Amino acid sequence: MVSGRIFRWVIVPLSGLGILLAVYFRELFLRSPPPILQPIPLETAMWSPVESAKFAPNVFRPANNQAQDLGKPEDYIGRPPSHHFRDDGIVEVNPNGQHPIFELIDRAEARWQAKLNRASKNLEEAIQEYRRRYNREPPKGFDVWWDYVEKHNVQLPDEYDHIWRDLEPFWGMNPIDLQRLQKLQESYTDTYTVGKTETDPRIKLLGVSFSFPVTSETQHHLNGAKDFISLIGDLQEHIPPFRAVFSPHDSPTLFTDYQIKAAALEAAAKGSYIDLATVKPGRRLGWLSGCSPSSPARQGNRTSAPQSKKTFIDHHTKAMDPCLHPQILEGHGEFLVHADPGAKEVLVPQFAYCSTKLHHDIQTPLLLSWVEDILPRSDDPVWEFRLDERLGWRGSNTGIYHSPETRWRSAQRARLVDFAQDLNGTVKVLIPSHTSKKVGEGAEIPKQKLNPAIFDIYFAGEPVQCGPTQEFCEQLARAYEWRKRQNIKEAGNVKYILDVDGNAWSSRFKRLITSNALIFKATAYPEWFYDRIEPWVHYIPVQTDYSDLNDSLLFFRGGLYGEGSHENLARKIATDGRTWSKTFWRKEDITAYLFRLFLEYARVMSLDRDSLSYKS
Repeated sequence: MVSGRIFRWVIVPLSGLGILLAVYFRELFLRSPPPILQPIPLETAMWSPVESAKFAPNVFRPANNQAQDLGKPEDYIGRPPSHHFRDDGIVEVNPNGQHPIFELIDRAEARWQAKLNRASKNLEEAIQEYRRRYNREPPKGFDVWWDYVEKHNVQLPDEYDHIWRDLEPFWGMNPIDLQRLQKLQESYTDTYTVGKTETDPRIKLLGVSFSFPVTSETQHHLNGAKDFISLIGDLQEHIPPFRAVFSPHDSPTLFTDYQIKAAALEAAAKGSYIDLATVKPGRRLGWLSGCSPSSPARQGNRTSAPQSKKTFIDHHTKAMDPCLHPQILEGHGEFLVHADPGAKEVLVPQFAYCSTKLHHDIQTPLLLSWVEDILPRSDDPVWEFRLDERLGWRGSNTGIYHSPETRWRSAQRARLVDFAQDLNGTVKVLIPSHTSKKVGEGAEIPKQKLNPAIFDIYFAGEPVQCGPTQEFCEQLARAYEWRKRQNIKEAGNVKYILDVDGNAWSSRFKRLITSNALIFKATAYPEWFYDRIEPWVHYIPVQTDYSDLNDSLLFFRGGLYGEGSHENLARKIATDGRTWSKTFWRKEDITAYLFRLFLEYARVMSLDRDSLSYKS
């Protein structure tokens, strides 16, 4: 394999001839992926050379309806894992094993390939898979939804477990109670309502309850409603009447009490309803009220001691769970804003643009910052023509309000910039290697030597969300080195780009993963597409404390002088990420998700749920 550095030295001075060589080597080394919709026989599937995986056709079909379970490590590879894969989605590094990223990529590729192979190929298979996963009939209109999926080549037609997770607690509530709560929610400040009535087949904006008048300056708060209506317009006649309340804010608002949600899920499993008069919240414990009494967050301290072992993410959505990883509560603005947010005493059916594991907002995709492609294409050069091999990030200091009274230095973006610009002391990093030798404990490297060489991470613009006086904002401006914002063309020079949450989920991820860069992502928000994407195949997952960031980056780019680089794998994941974005995150894919979500929501809110179930 020709390294990126040697390749660049060859082609840059050759001008036109260099371009021809680039095209030639790109075709040679970056083969186009096989068609996705058709199942790929296991015996002909192309696996990573690091492991020789052997699979049984039913290994990846869990026995219960917890369809998000990824199974055990031994289910995926032909020999026992060399590292410790924990139940909380984290892998602990065994110094006597090979570098863990080899194994993480192998497992991820195996999961992804198996998911593609098992996808339903016709309506009957999709119905059977729905029954198997969720133990009930599909919603009325499921056949029309399937027709849309087939017509528009929507991939992975079974992978909508996110909808199941969002709506399942409401199956344990009486629809009479749900409709009463929904009607009450419509009157609350800062909500809008979308839906359709019995007398009007069109889905439209049914109501607005804002604390401010809707003017040309505030109209953008209703852009989400416009997106939903526009995307679902051609399908609206097939969706039963419903009323859906939305929050216009970019962060979730419905914090969930664990006991109430657990009671609702238990009732749903039994086909019964909870009694709202008798099911009450547990003890008020701040954010911990949303966690099981047996969870690590409830069993230990909210702050975690420094890890004695190197760790990486294997299961990204589990790694976002504050109940499994209580350090998230102390290191993310979503949770730092309120020490005691006050859990809702009932589950409220309301939609939001994002959610966390501790909220029960029903999540919906939208078109904010959505792009079909990076245009002009010259702003998004191929891997070989990206010259900057540092990990790049520019962003505002969003995520929390910055004042002497808030813990803004503990929030995700301030910590990131502090992490990257820290020049004091040393940091232990795993040394990348091309051989199968033991990864070892890592080597201590001075931060003043390492960080400037591998990070280009700065706040951009000027301080925002700061106060209460201008003097504090000026102090913030002096505390950090602020750079100008990068345009798309400037960002196109960077091979490795980090994506980090702001005030809520990062809407820039769609644009980033559509580029030819390798995307690293640190987040506490499981998004609607996480059942339909695979970390280590399409992007690199990063823990929110950034403890794995140095090791992951150095594995791909190599050491300070490029030694031990696995740039070929970086290029492949970057390319596969872009292909995924163009294949799995089209407007048609968003529409299919919304269509199915509204079919499911209309049924769970109906007084006659049986009549809105699919009849074969």
